[in-house]
Amino acid sequence: MIRILAWLALAGYLALVGLWPAAAAPVALTAAGAAAVIAVIPGPALALIAAAVWLKHRNTPTATA
Repeated sequence: MIRILAWLALAGYLALVGLWPAAAAPVALTAAGAAAVIAVIPGPALALIAAAVWLKHRNTPTATA
């Protein structure tokens, strides 16, 4: 809880003094890089990867007697 309040206080301070664009730039660049990497992967391959991950991590029904 303290960590969340500290991050909110830091974000408020940066927004107050006008440094928010400079502080948010690395996050935006990371998101843009991730979007570029995902854009290179074809749609059917992404669907196949998503299906494989879903099959691996889906909940299995519990057996009842």
